[in-house]
Amino acid sequence: MIKILANDGIHPDGKLLLEEANYLVNEDKIPQEELVSKIGEYDVLIVRSATKVTREVIDAGKNLKVIGRGGVGLDNIDVEYAESKGIEVYNTPRASSRAVAELALAHLFSLSRMLQRSNRELAAGADFKKLKKAYETGFQLRGKTIGIIGFGRIGQEVAKMALGLGMSVRAHDPFVQEAEVGIQLHNYEDLKLNVRIQTESFDKVIRESDFITLHLPGGGQPIVTAAEMAKMKDGVFLINTARGGVIDEASLLEALETGKVGGAGLDVFENEPTPRESLLKHPKVSCTPHIGASTMEAQSYIGMELADKIIVFFGDDK
Repeated sequence: MIKILANDGIHPDGKLLLEEANYLVNEDKIPQEELVSKIGEYDVLIVRSATKVTREVIDAGKNLKVIGRGGVGLDNIDVEYAESKGIEVYNTPRASSRAVAELALAHLFSLSRMLQRSNRELAAGADFKKLKKAYETGFQLRGKTIGIIGFGRIGQEVAKMALGLGMSVRAHDPFVQEAEVGIQLHNYEDLKLNVRIQTESFDKVIRESDFITLHLPGGGQPIVTAAEMAKMKDGVFLINTARGGVIDEASLLEALETGKVGGAGLDVFENEPTPRESLLKHPKVSCTPHIGASTMEAQSYIGMELADKIIVFFGDDK
């Protein structure tokens, strides 16, 4: 029998598919420090972002044939080493794209109307009339320019929604030269608009955008540092629902204080699960606890997409 360890859990819909295929699925969490001693009995390891699949874990997984990541990024898995050992590594790039894109837009709305700030202050007992006056300087998104750094599935989902809001879209991606974005109204199949967007240089996008949203993998040096912020418009808004470390947080804090950056929407942080308190409490920051893919629909899609890939793999008698 195929034994699967879903160490960071799996949605019931995905688990059901695997169990219907007569696979044994264990969702009991094994702490990172104990994983090496217990992974040897499993054929498949499913993780999200919490479990780190290191070389030591891979070497200890004598029976491992598949490692599945419920999500897009693979920075918590030593993919190259796993593949060198003949282990297949799967992720779920399609399942959570819409959920992450919607969260990026949620932060964009929050920043444009200062929702995060007025919510805190009103709940803390601030004078209603004074707050009403203080927050008259919000602005509408129609006519503003959004720069999308990373124009894969998530970036293109953001573009669809931004175009629907009447925004101008600029995009950069070193691996995508152009993309056709199809805007489809739900339940109206005959109403569809295809927009072809050509990507531009990184410098051009960050210089000309009112909002900049990041949708690219992390794991290396920050993509946005003080040098990049200096090139941006004064009062630019930055949104990161990709990976912690993509933005240099020390430089971001300084730019927020000077007003160079007008606000930041952050779902991911350099130090998780203990982000900088100065960022979390900053009045110009809208923050969420790494929930980009955490919708009921996305989790179901992720579980089923992983299950389908695993069933296909073993169904081929590999």
